[in-house]
Amino acid sequence: MNGAQRIPILKVGRVLVVPVQVDMDDQTVIGLQERILSELERTGARGVLIDISLLEMVDSFIGRMLSDIAAMARVMDARTVVVGIQPAVAITLVELGLELRGVDTVLNVDEGIKLLRDEFGADDDERDEEEAELQGEWHSFGEPRHQA
Repeated sequence: MNGAQRIPILKVGRVLVVPVQVDMDDQTVIGLQERILSELERTGARGVLIDISLLEMVDSFIGRMLSDIAAMARVMDARTVVVGIQPAVAITLVELGLELRGVDTVLNVDEGIKLLRDEFGADDDERDEEEAELQGEWHSFGEPRHQA
């Protein structure tokens, strides 16, 4: 199984959630781009949330590919949000002079989902359903559940 196949793509409501939990090389990010675009076409999702909080390093190629994913998703009527950029990754992107054009960035998954939901104008019932779905899926990846 190649690197891109090990990265899950989950559909939560109208959002594709992509938790990147492996180091990404050039082939992995190219494969991931193809899979995201295929899933957008197959599911009709309106948003892509890419969680890179576990990535410790992003090179210029990966940075450009994130921008390309966002541009291609936009052509397919979907918005892209990248969450969880670590300080070292942010520093590297700035030092390389990379701008993530067309990519919204927020600190965490909750803020990313909120941003995308606001974009779609999802109603309260749909929001509750998406949140419950997301909490269940995200818990399966080892993140602690938040207690109310």
